[in-house]
Amino acid sequence: MHTVEPDVETDVLIVGSGPAGASAALALSTYGVPNIVVTRYSGLADTPRAHITNQRTMEVLRDLGVEDEVVAKATPQHLMGDTTFCTSLAGEELGRIRSWGNDPLVQAAHELASPTRMCDMPQHLMEPVLIDAAVARGTHLRFSTVYKSFVQDASGVTVTVEDRLRGDEYTIRARYLIGADGGRSKVAEHADLPMGGQMGVAGSINIVFDADLTRYTAHRPSTLYWVLAPGATVGGIGAGLVRCVRPWNEWLIVWGYDVTAGAPDLTTEYAERIVRKLVGDDEIPVTIKSSAAWTVNEMYAETYASGRVFCAGDATHRHPPSNGLGSNTSVQDSYNLAWKLKHVLDGTASPKLLDTYTAERAPIGRQIVTRANRSIAETAPVFEALDGLAPQTPAQLWANIAARKDATEAAREQRAALRKAIAHKVYEFNAHGVDLNQRYDSAAIVPDGTPDPGFDRDPELYHQPTSRPGTRLPHAWITSGTRRLSTLDTVGRGRFTLLTGIGGESWVRAAETCDPRVATVVIGPGREYEDPYGDWARLSEVADGGALLVRPDGFVGFRHAAAAASDEAAEELLTDALRRILGHA
Repeated sequence: MHTVEPDVETDVLIVGSGPAGASAALALSTYGVPNIVVTRYSGLADTPRAHITNQRTMEVLRDLGVEDEVVAKATPQHLMGDTTFCTSLAGEELGRIRSWGNDPLVQAAHELASPTRMCDMPQHLMEPVLIDAAVARGTHLRFSTVYKSFVQDASGVTVTVEDRLRGDEYTIRARYLIGADGGRSKVAEHADLPMGGQMGVAGSINIVFDADLTRYTAHRPSTLYWVLAPGATVGGIGAGLVRCVRPWNEWLIVWGYDVTAGAPDLTTEYAERIVRKLVGDDEIPVTIKSSAAWTVNEMYAETYASGRVFCAGDATHRHPPSNGLGSNTSVQDSYNLAWKLKHVLDGTASPKLLDTYTAERAPIGRQIVTRANRSIAETAPVFEALDGLAPQTPAQLWANIAARKDATEAAREQRAALRKAIAHKVYEFNAHGVDLNQRYDSAAIVPDGTPDPGFDRDPELYHQPTSRPGTRLPHAWITSGTRRLSTLDTVGRGRFTLLTGIGGESWVRAAETCDPRVATVVIGPGREYEDPYGDWARLSEVADGGALLVRPDGFVGFRHAAAAASDEAAEELLTDALRRILGHA
């Protein structure tokens, strides 16, 4: 049979340049893996879309060397957090909740959990940071290039794409294909990935606009202002939403529509009417920049891969923007996959390692889809406290809102119910545990026989650090000479790292013998790294001579609580752990 030579060849082809595709490209190029990104669009994101960037994602960006640039362009954490519920920005305020780590107690938890700070980084600013760095490190980017189909065999994937400028098709041969092509992913469809849940459960509209809203927002700085106006419970995300893109002049409004009736005609007049309804000011100058309809989805892939084809981001988990989990989970998907591809491609790992991508990320995807949709449902009690759910008329809603100010027992109960309903939104706006308490259970984790410690407090709200295999390495501030750094700064960069202390010299020698590419970190008095606060001694959960083997993604892969009995024992244990993690066992 005659074989047609492909037009282009690469190690990894990535379809899509959004958060998942861009971060996959950045990680792979950082690790020295040749890759190509194709996108059907002529440029990167032109609207804000995703924006909340949590601590775990900032840790990923820190490891990939772009944290500083993101921080420089993002809205900082202290301007994100007075989430306000009101009748309009100019109208009555019904209550606030300190959000995104800005509650003093939650802020302390954020300080203790990570060297990074969450921020608000709109997608149209984030994508260029990721893509520019990826291209600078070796990624080849092709705009106006449409993915059409793929055929895979034992050694690779042949992908047909169309050049939208020339109008012709050509083929790209890759050893692996990543479908990061969003919520309507053709790669996921062609890979026949099994999906759970459903699409199109409600309808929403995004309206991007410019207006100087300083007078209504600067005194209560926030990323989100929730408007309880008549009609706000129809479709969408449960209420009208005014979202700050850039303080205090760039904005995005989210408004619902009846998905069974179809999206309304998104004229400029319609968009401006909605803007003025939620802002509550008919005189302030407003410039409509764009409008787009979308659907609230509750769908997740049960498998993230088919042979040499992998999917990431919205291609595998499709949900509303509640909790700000979308782009974060997308970046973390790609970070998990990239180091595994790197080690398989360079021959260090068996292809079996790639099976752990689904095992580790699919449960996370399902969890965040469930959490995001539950957060929508948790908006209803705010309306219920005001007796404002349909079929109440607008006049009745306004009367109920006014009645909360009365000096009556009924009004007192109404005020208490409203405070309770707003406070319960902590599960959307301060879900620190959802961000950081991820647990992996796969063949790339070597159990140490200890039981899961569980959680002393609500695992969605509170982060609980542990070094048990399958968890993210705990953060602690340590020093090296005059330099202060996080334990997380000693790991990553595409390599395995072994952490030990005084008495752990056998582990260091074992690492050098097993694989000189495994970095070693010794923490203790007089060593390269010291623990002046004693935080690492408490958080490591191992003796000074014990060891943690940390994977390139910062997750603990192997733990031994005490010093090894001998050099030979350390070598045997570490060799076995590496073989198991890398799929050679």
